[in-house]
Amino acid sequence: MRNRCGVVLVALLLACTNTVAETLRIAADVWPPFADARLPGNGLATELVATALKRAGHRSEYVQAPWARVLRGVQLGEYDLVVNAWYSDERNVFGHFSRPYLTNRILFLKRKGAPVEVRSPADLERYSIAAVRGYSYLPGFDADVSLDKVMVKDFQMGARMLAAGRVDLTLEDELVARYYLNGELKGIRERLEFLPRPLSENGLHILVRRSHPRHEALVEDFDQAMDAMREDGTYAAIFARHGLPPPGN
Repeated sequence: MRNRCGVVLVALLLACTNTVAETLRIAADVWPPFADARLPGNGLATELVATALKRAGHRSEYVQAPWARVLRGVQLGEYDLVVNAWYSDERNVFGHFSRPYLTNRILFLKRKGAPVEVRSPADLERYSIAAVRGYSYLPGFDADVSLDKVMVKDFQMGARMLAAGRVDLTLEDELVARYYLNGELKGIRERLEFLPRPLSENGLHILVRRSHPRHEALVEDFDQAMDAMREDGTYAAIFARHGLPPPGN
């Protein structure tokens, strides 16, 4: 009886050790300022997610891969969660979404002082718009062949064309645009301004693989930790470290 109890005790200790020792593999593709191994904290979204997980008692390891590989890796169990995912019914089949921890707002930019107004989709027909080739902004916008869309390779190219007067508008996620305007495009920053009405808004979530035995608990832990980070100022401080305004500012 004494030996049997000893075996049970050792098994319990090993189980506890394995639980504590688990390191979550959190994955994302290169998408500055949200995720990029070259940035502090591996990017804004990665630092927010890793900080929330750490506060909830979970260790994490960041893995960077092409987007298709990230999603496939979560489905195969190679990664435990996606750092930054938009909701879709297809992804919800194999992954458990958290509540959104920030919002991606696609905004138009114009030259400062230019008489350009966009109050409805019909207004866009009057202007030339630099849009990134292959980028998905909003299904209706992407499919609208009546618009004068000038296809460019990236936002930086579109912003430079806008500053030079070669197009009337360009568009990008607000935080992505601010990241480049604070860095690579700093020289033209004062010549451009955002229009207030977003083309689209999408919540950014973590996506935990449903094959993880504690996927529901992990999402609950994450959501609670993120709420606490907002309340105690940690959330805003991380945005500040990345040179970006937190939501609502």
